[in-house]
Amino acid sequence: MTKYLPEFGWKPIIYTPSNGESPVEDHSLVNEVHPDVEVIQSPIWEPYGFYKKFTGKKKHEKVYSGFINDKKESFTQKLSVFIRGNFFIPDARKFWIKPGVKFLSEYVNNNSIDAIISTGPPHTTHLIAKAVALKNNIPWIADFRDPWTNIDFYDQLRLTSWADKKHRRLEQEVLKNASKIVTVSEHWSEDFKKLSNRDIQVIRNGFDHTDFGLSSVKLDDNFSICHLGSMNKDRNPETLWKVLATKTTNQEFAKNLEIKLIGQVDHSILQSIEQFGLTPYLKIIPFMPHSGAITELEKSQVLLLPINDTPNSLGVVPGKIYEYLGARRPVIAVGPIQGDSSSILKDSGAGKMFDYNDNDGVTAYVDELYHKFQSNELSVPSSEIMKYSRKNMAKKYSELLKDLT
Repeated sequence: MTKYLPEFGWKPIIYTPSNGESPVEDHSLVNEVHPDVEVIQSPIWEPYGFYKKFTGKKKHEKVYSGFINDKKESFTQKLSVFIRGNFFIPDARKFWIKPGVKFLSEYVNNNSIDAIISTGPPHTTHLIAKAVALKNNIPWIADFRDPWTNIDFYDQLRLTSWADKKHRRLEQEVLKNASKIVTVSEHWSEDFKKLSNRDIQVIRNGFDHTDFGLSSVKLDDNFSICHLGSMNKDRNPETLWKVLATKTTNQEFAKNLEIKLIGQVDHSILQSIEQFGLTPYLKIIPFMPHSGAITELEKSQVLLLPINDTPNSLGVVPGKIYEYLGARRPVIAVGPIQGDSSSILKDSGAGKMFDYNDNDGVTAYVDELYHKFQSNELSVPSSEIMKYSRKNMAKKYSELLKDLT
């Protein structure tokens, strides 16, 4: 959103590690940074070097978040999760807190700063912002792109009662002291409201409208179903695989089907695809620069949106859903039909959400999409999509900043 904040009178200054570990790096995105954005950096020490040695990974290998494994979880991986959850609180970036507070405090003393926004996870960012904001009496927005103790994999961290209490205590400190709390979906807003007894503002992720429609894109010749982003074991749309397996008994359908997965895929999902006999139709692209990924979305006949099958799934709104809207291709989604993602699809007219076990519903929708594919009629004509643009979201942020300052 910093790309659009200058249009509304704000100059973003980004504070970030100079040497942080990240699961993927897309250097093409540097071109997206607004020329008025100032970036300040300081070094961070992270324990990923030890983690790689401990789990047998090579030094140059990337560490993926969100519990994605390329093979069955080993004992050392299970132990590393226990260590991560119980000793690196709130997360593996925790060693950036003290030097981060020192660096930013000096910066604030030498510059005129109107407000601070901390965005996480990692929730380490909130702890840095809390210290700097309280020390210097600066308005502070804690921006939760994902929950903290309500995040989908929290129960998988193998936490001791002591560690759980510490996570919850730190979360409460942030919720209590922030000038304003922001999150990305209505259900998560309600969750944070229960935790904090405060009003929570919803500002969605949105999509960058300038990324789309840059050139005429020829649609795939095949009946392609594309998923963009990481797929962990909780996002396995087994109902869809089952339906597609049934459909491939039809020779014509089998000839046309293509399943494209762009990003990291958990081994359990690959096993599931193999189990249903769909491996011959599968195309995996482990990484693709953002611009190329957008082109793939625009080319694809149908886009796939699986929602985490976890207790907090009602509030899960993957960032990719907005890029799907920007691509204007029909979406088939598997998840809670009362959830926020389902509401966005209904409101935008971009697709349909089906319950995890709704075999009949998925079957009927695949038939409908395939029939339209055969008639060259697959499209999303909705005019409701632009309200989800990142520029509109930045405008909401600018109004919030204005109110605070």
